[in-house]
Amino acid sequence: MEDNILEKNVGKIICMLRYHSLRQYLQKQFPFPVFKICVDAGFTCPNRDGTKAIGGCTYCNERGSGAPTINRSYSWKEQFETAARKIRINHPDARLIIYFQAFSNTYASLDYLKTIYTAALQKEGVVGLFIGTRPDCISIEKLDLIAELAQNAYICLEYGAETIHNKTLQQLNRRHTFEDFIEAYRLAKERNIQICIHTITGLPGETSDDILQTAQTIAALKPDGIKLHSLYIETETELYRRFIEHPWKLFTEDEYIELTARILEYLPPFTVIHRLVGEAIPERLFAPEWSKYKQRILFKINKKLEKWNSYQGAKFQA
Repeated sequence: MEDNILEKNVGKIICMLRYHSLRQYLQKQFPFPVFKICVDAGFTCPNRDGTKAIGGCTYCNERGSGAPTINRSYSWKEQFETAARKIRINHPDARLIIYFQAFSNTYASLDYLKTIYTAALQKEGVVGLFIGTRPDCISIEKLDLIAELAQNAYICLEYGAETIHNKTLQQLNRRHTFEDFIEAYRLAKERNIQICIHTITGLPGETSDDILQTAQTIAALKPDGIKLHSLYIETETELYRRFIEHPWKLFTEDEYIELTARILEYLPPFTVIHRLVGEAIPERLFAPEWSKYKQRILFKINKKLEKWNSYQGAKFQA
């Protein structure tokens, strides 16, 4: 689970989080431990299958940015069962959330989505779903289905916004605009669907001011949740090929930590923080090297806020 240091002994000092982590949120929502299991259910994307483009986003690999732990040689049901068995060894009373993560997990027919979502919710111990997708891969009918399922389970729809800057989206081969995201967000919120917004910090050509503008614009939407994903470059991606040909300056570890702490200050205090740093496949990571050290980054972000005597929402304007 991301941000799993509600309390962490560092030396003899107890470090309390200064942001509203997903684990904190789930502990308040459920009277039992809840774990997230990431799966690849065989979806694809419209800018990968030729509908809009081919090749996908420039930073995306053939796994569709799925978690490094996903074993794609198994079906999503087998992926889930394998992970669930491991979790129950130490947490026999655990409940589970299935995260349809890789690619765009609403990019299929309505009947198929109903079948797969229903099957997932019927799995033993499952209390909810996270559904990762793009803002151009939804429809009113699909949102109605998700809203219906959310009446009896915890459902969170994750939209990849990435940035508010359309020039950057175009360079990334996203093949949607920020206005597309806003419309998709509006339609989901009209149905009271919980939304987690995915953004990427450090995209090519974006300055710190550009990134903070994205953060403030997203904050004004008062989202239920957000993922702040650090940009990393994996080999065998278009982003890697572009970087090798025309390198640009990547954020240092200290720069990323400070910028992320500043972003947290602008976000609403009630927005759940699902992620604060990206996780690459280790053997494919090209840069930055500090991306390998997630727990260290999380700790330092929290310590930065502590040093400033600040916290998530300190600069939020309702």
